Amino acid sequence: MTPLPPFVLASASAARLRLLRTAGIEPIVQVSDFDEDQVQATDPKDLVQILAKEKAATVARQLSGALILGCDSVLALQGETYGKPANPTEAIERWRQMRGQVGELYTGHVLIDQRTQRTLIRHQMTQVHFALVSDREIEAYVASGEPLYCAGCFALEGRGGLFVEKIVGCHSNVIGLSLPLLRQMLADLGYGVADFW
Repeated sequence: MTPLPPFVLASASAARLRLLRTAGIEPIVQVSDFDEDQVQATDPKDLVQILAKEKAATVARQLSGALILGCDSVLALQGETYGKPANPTEAIERWRQMRGQVGELYTGHVLIDQRTQRTLIRHQMTQVHFALVSDREIEAYVASGEPLYCAGCFALEGRGGLFVEKIVGCHSNVIGLSLPLLRQMLADLGYGVADFW
C-alpha cells in the first residue's frame, strides 16, 4: 500500500487546526503569508476560493509530495463582504451593523494533491443569525480581543457564540473549515478521511 502524503494546513488559523485535530487529523502547519490585498474579487464565493487557492499554491511552491489544504473565510452582510476587522473601532461598528441581521459565512476550500497534480476548489456557505445585542455587550466583546482575529468579527466557538441565535448549514464552516466538505474532497481525490487518523 502506498503511504499517505503528508497533510499540510496552509493556514495560521488556530481554529482550523483545532477542527482538524478534533476530527482526528494532525496536519503539518505551514503558513502561506500570502498578501490577501492583491485579490480584488467582489463576489464572496469567488473571493474565498481565490484566496484559498493562492494560500495553498504559495505553500505548494515550498513543498513536494504533500496534500495541501488552503482555506479562507469572509462574512457577507447586506451586500458587503467582510474579513477580519482592522481595529477595535471597526469591530464595534461592524457589530452594530450585524446585530439582529442574518449574515452568510463563506469559506473557500482548496486541496492540492502534489502526487497526482490535482487541485480541487470548493466553497461552503452557512447562514448566521445574529442576536440583537446591546452596545454594552458589543463593547465588552470587542474589548476581549476575540473578534479582532476572526473573519466576520466573531468566533462561534468562543464568546461570540453567545451572540449567535441560529445557524443554518454547516456548523464547522463558521469556525473556518467545513469538515463534511473536506471529507468529500478527500474522497474525490481517492482518499478516505479515516486513512489520516
